[in-house]
Amino acid sequence: MTFGNKGWHKWVIDDKQKSYKILKRAYDLGLRTYDTADLYSNGQSEIIILGEFLKEYNISRETVVIMTKLFAPVDDTLPDYQPTGGLHGNQTIHFANQRGLSKKHIIEACKNSLRRLGTYIDVYQVHRADPDTPMEETMRALNDVVQQGLTRYIGASSMLGTKFAEYQFIAEKNGWSKFVNMQDCYNLLYREEEREMIPYIKKHGIAQTPWSPLQRGLLSRPVEGSSYREDNDRVLKGQRLNQYEDFEIEIIKRVEEISKKRNNPMAVISTAWVLSKGTFPILGLNSVERMEDAVRALNIELTEEELKYLEEPYKPKKLVQ
Repeated sequence: MTFGNKGWHKWVIDDKQKSYKILKRAYDLGLRTYDTADLYSNGQSEIIILGEFLKEYNISRETVVIMTKLFAPVDDTLPDYQPTGGLHGNQTIHFANQRGLSKKHIIEACKNSLRRLGTYIDVYQVHRADPDTPMEETMRALNDVVQQGLTRYIGASSMLGTKFAEYQFIAEKNGWSKFVNMQDCYNLLYREEEREMIPYIKKHGIAQTPWSPLQRGLLSRPVEGSSYREDNDRVLKGQRLNQYEDFEIEIIKRVEEISKKRNNPMAVISTAWVLSKGTFPILGLNSVERMEDAVRALNIELTEEELKYLEEPYKPKKLVQ
């Protein structure tokens, strides 16, 4: 999501060489699983991050894992179209069959991602559940792209635990490929996944690769702080994530307190907490320095007292799905 076209989000890095430098440093540090989506920058993220990056450094395909996603309408032949801007006028007709989780869209979206990436997909994920398409149609189509060798595995992103379990049940009943990964929102400020989703995926041996482990950067700085991304993040403002509730302020202050005691950035402490839950968080890193901070989190083991202290103020929130 970090790399692509500023027309999608102002905070996106559109300098290819800078993007390559960050990705190469990640590769050298052993961070070799790259997550993207056709939605990001209207397809440009898939091209820049992976299709061109791997060729730039002549990196062996077998040394990396590529994950991408589908759901939203995407058309990289329309340079001025941005998927997050909503559909207007003739776009509604143009994209009628290019969204959701129908068999037609899954197969076409997968082929388009393959074209942009220039290689096969390791984990092909549904970005959200689709209430307008029968679940059997979705899971059969996903099984088809696995059987055709277009992707090795399939996964899912944010949805209700009951929806995820139902998709899995349908696949198992029919002998189709099941989801091997759940990519959900999970961090110190959003822990609703602990109620149903996490117990389910742990019981069934499904990996968890949470997105937004720093809650769009809010867990990486003091409450009174700000960043270029926060000032220009439409999603953060639209969902009012930076309009803190009292318990969120307390959590951020506690992260800051432990950060000072540990002599490590707040982002390292917040990431260490997510790692302590047995997850593999997705990190949107916009500099080599932040990349190296992320790796430092792997060597931070929070004590039971620190974990309890960070978690104690949390209160239930509206579900992300």
